[in-house]
Amino acid sequence: MLAFTVVGSFWLEIFLKVAVLRRFKRVLMSVIPVAFVFVIWDSYAISQGHWFFDEKQILGIFGPFGIPIEEFGFFLIVPIAAIMTIEAVRSVKKHWQVGDES
Repeated sequence: MLAFTVVGSFWLEIFLKVAVLRRFKRVLMSVIPVAFVFVIWDSYAISQGHWFFDEKQILGIFGPFGIPIEEFGFFLIVPIAAIMTIEAVRSVKKHWQVGDES
């Protein structure tokens, strides 16, 4: 699913020139705090048995707190794809202001 997300959104960077990846520090400042909260939440849910990952559907590579590497990828790739999508809409609708940019 992460590959489909990349294919479905990251082309916007090239064809619509949304320039999200060129402002990578800004993207990370937006994504990392939220990803951190979700990593803590996932860690807690896994440790309490509320949440699990089907061993047949993951690579079997685990990061900190026993969270599969795909979950970490999800916390980064999906928000970046969402930012690219909103920036693509902004590039098509020329006068649509979002956030702190003027």
